[in-house]
Amino acid sequence: MKPNYTHITVILDRSGSMSSIKSDIIGGFNGFVDTQKAVSGSATLTLVQFDTQDPYEVIHWFKPITEVPPLTPETFVPRASTPLWDAVGRGIEDLARNLSLFALEAQPEQVVMVVVTDGMENSSRQFRGTQIRQMVTEKSEKYQWQFVYLSADLNAVNEAEQSGFSRASSMGYDPNAAGVENMWRSTADKVSKYRQKHESSVNFSDADRQCQTTEQERLKLEAEAQRQAKSQDETKAQPKENF
Repeated sequence: MKPNYTHITVILDRSGSMSSIKSDIIGGFNGFVDTQKAVSGSATLTLVQFDTQDPYEVIHWFKPITEVPPLTPETFVPRASTPLWDAVGRGIEDLARNLSLFALEAQPEQVVMVVVTDGMENSSRQFRGTQIRQMVTEKSEKYQWQFVYLSADLNAVNEAEQSGFSRASSMGYDPNAAGVENMWRSTADKVSKYRQKHESSVNFSDADRQCQTTEQERLKLEAEAQRQAKSQDETKAQPKENF
């Protein structure tokens, strides 16, 4: 492996429902790239956009991070539906295939894949969630790839966790200017710390989650579910009276 070399792949939802946060996504992505440019060490970036009109549009492919140009409104144009698993599955396959062509000493020491969407999978034809789970689990456990999942839909975040993305590296974000800005800032910070080996994985902190009302709502729902489960267990454990 090549020391201090990180490859970052961003799988970016370009479906029509992203229109309301288009400018925020563009600005946040550009800020993310600028942050990575300032980190010591080398990095390359692959950017893939997806929707049903073009389920896998490669904008940048292993481009040196210092050469990545800003994302623009002309490049990022929301439209159509969300073949999320097809984009993720193909992204993993293409990345693995390309890395296999590298000499061992030229392969990146660290690999990070960031998936950004605003909703749930709704139109994939090639991959299913069960396949994604197998692929993500294998790459995470065998090769220590880092997978990050970001969505404005709590159901989509839960679906992603069922499909192999870890709870610690998945986060819901608010679909507004502040939510998107905080989401990209948190992601940039965590990826930077991982690249510099200040952290052993790309996991979001409680502070990151507190910036998102979506995450706060999820914590409330989880706490309520745990309370109800505990109450049911206590009820079952109570001795029955004999009449």
